[in-house]
Amino acid sequence: MLKTASSLPGTGVAYRWSQCWSSSGPSVQSPLNDPLRPPSSRDAPLQGVRNSLSRDGPHCPRGTDGYSGGEYHVTTIGADRRGTGNWAGVGRPYSQSFAHLCAGAIVPLLDAAEAVLGRLAGCRLADVGCGTGNLTALAIGRGAEVTGVDPDVGMLALAREMAPQADLLVGAVPALPLAPATFDAVMANFVVNHVGDPRAAVTDLKRVCRPGGVVAVTIWPSELSAINELWSDVVEASGAVAVAQQRLPADKDFGRTEQGLRELLVGAGLDEVQTETLAWDFAIAAEDLWAGPAGGVGGIGKIVTSQSPSMQSAMRQEYLRLVAPMTSGGEVVFPAVALLGLGRAPQPEPRG
Repeated sequence: MLKTASSLPGTGVAYRWSQCWSSSGPSVQSPLNDPLRPPSSRDAPLQGVRNSLSRDGPHCPRGTDGYSGGEYHVTTIGADRRGTGNWAGVGRPYSQSFAHLCAGAIVPLLDAAEAVLGRLAGCRLADVGCGTGNLTALAIGRGAEVTGVDPDVGMLALAREMAPQADLLVGAVPALPLAPATFDAVMANFVVNHVGDPRAAVTDLKRVCRPGGVVAVTIWPSELSAINELWSDVVEASGAVAVAQQRLPADKDFGRTEQGLRELLVGAGLDEVQTETLAWDFAIAAEDLWAGPAGGVGGIGKIVTSQSPSMQSAMRQEYLRLVAPMTSGGEVVFPAVALLGLGRAPQPEPRG
């Protein structure tokens, strides 16, 4: 099935997907019979501070791991920081580059949750690892009440620009600063593949989801992607020295396949789990894409910024040479593939 999405807010970037669902449980395509927000979760307080990046909102208490800058005061709570070093302090170059790639999975995530819940309007939605706020903004556009959580203050400042109506908190899995059973939908777009304990991360996503609500995540598959093949070619052609990549211990890792993702979600206690392969065309101006590596974003960014100025220039030249054949209409076009998984938080057993 082919879908066309509306453009990402403020970018004019559109996406196209080919989708194929598989399921390990009953279909979840019908609306829930129970209320979208029962009283027990409607009034559940957040274990943090709303509007923590709003000049008019209340402020978190300052802590040893906190940040204070101008009128903004926020506190990081219980973050699992493995992998976040590739994204901390790089909000602007990320927003210009890789955010557009990751945005390709947002509309399918929202559509999948909406198919289960019947609607997103009026639902409480948590955007975990919200980054610069693209998913948050689109979910608000569908009428959801959104709380965004991210471990990086700079990302949240950009999210505030993108989605001024959202509640924004500093924090991360597996210790989200959110009350249990609070949200109708909990989403993590390309988060689970960056944490040190994916099972603990998904368990925490389930914890903050109300019974019968939806947990939906995306990850990159294990196969070498077209964009990562490009970065490998840039490093090899330029003669740059690669930085060793972090890898999870075998007992913490999971298969980056539909089956592996399904097992991860089922193992965390989610019901009616489905997995999906997304495929879309990703188009971006060559200079915008290079802003990511040049700004230190991701693994390739760590490689580029660790080189001498002359080597960085050589890498950029090789990059421009390699993307020239991929350029159409002033944009570099890549095929992109991701995995989407969705499950429901368990309902309590009916009393006999």
